[in-house]
Amino acid sequence: PFVFALVLALIATSFHTVNHGFAGKMKIVEEPNTFGLNNPFLAQGSRLQPRVTPSPVSGPVHLYRLAGKCFSLTESTYKYEFCPFHNITQHEQSFRWNAYSGILGIWQEWEIVNNTFTGMWMRDGDVCGARNRETKVIFVCSASSKLAQVSEPSTCLYSLTFETPLVCHPHSLLVYPTLTDSLQMEWDEAEQARYEGLITEQGYNNLLRDIFEDAGLLKGQRVKLPEVMTNSNTHDSLQKCTEDFQKQREEIERLRVLLTQHNIPFDSKPSMSLDVRGVHLHSATTVTAKDQHLRGDNNLIDLH
Repeated sequence: PFVFALVLALIATSFHTVNHGFAGKMKIVEEPNTFGLNNPFLAQGSRLQPRVTPSPVSGPVHLYRLAGKCFSLTESTYKYEFCPFHNITQHEQSFRWNAYSGILGIWQEWEIVNNTFTGMWMRDGDVCGARNRETKVIFVCSASSKLAQVSEPSTCLYSLTFETPLVCHPHSLLVYPTLTDSLQMEWDEAEQARYEGLITEQGYNNLLRDIFEDAGLLKGQRVKLPEVMTNSNTHDSLQKCTEDFQKQREEIERLRVLLTQHNIPFDSKPSMSLDVRGVHLHSATTVTAKDQHLRGDNNLIDLH
């Protein structure tokens, strides 16, 4: 019994020594066990899955150099990573088995107020209750580029302050210089029309939004109608519309004279005709002669 007890004591001492040796070599990992979109060692289901594809790079050309770069900031128990023109992620610095790591927004469009880029919108982040997380990035002049502050003004809506010397020039965030010559001309024409009272303030703002969408600065919201093949019934402009209906009226009058000369009876039924935009153009009549149906018009509006 004494020998058996001695053997047990030696085994216990050896086990304690080995265990203690391993404990001394353990390294505490300060980062969470997930590193966002770029960790190839995680299972596919464990990686962050973006809901949408980032929009193309747009806005002031001097900010394009930020594309492809990322800036991080650790506040309290969270680490934030901002990748301009790409996305924003948040990683909880915790050893909890379900530590949060997710996307706070994916680059989509600019916020524009009074000819100025006032913010970069990152939308369609991870689901948060009944909505998706989204973040507004505000640019502030500074001597170096860095992620300075992150806050959550309301649930699931974040505000991020990014400091950079790229916005220190007073004209660095103006919208007009970033537009093409043709879009600048459209803006000039809209400005003149508003000045002359030809369009309302709402109409002016709608025109500006269309210009910004065409420039790729805002995410498109216009409903695109299905394309229609060009034919004699499709009119590209008011002038073309007027010319076509004038020809139609002359042809109708010629047919009327021809039918009358041959004593061929015909009936007229009023019908409404609309152009492709839904604008009332004229009241048409249908002429019937020997099973032939001819479109006519007794009361065309004179568009001249």
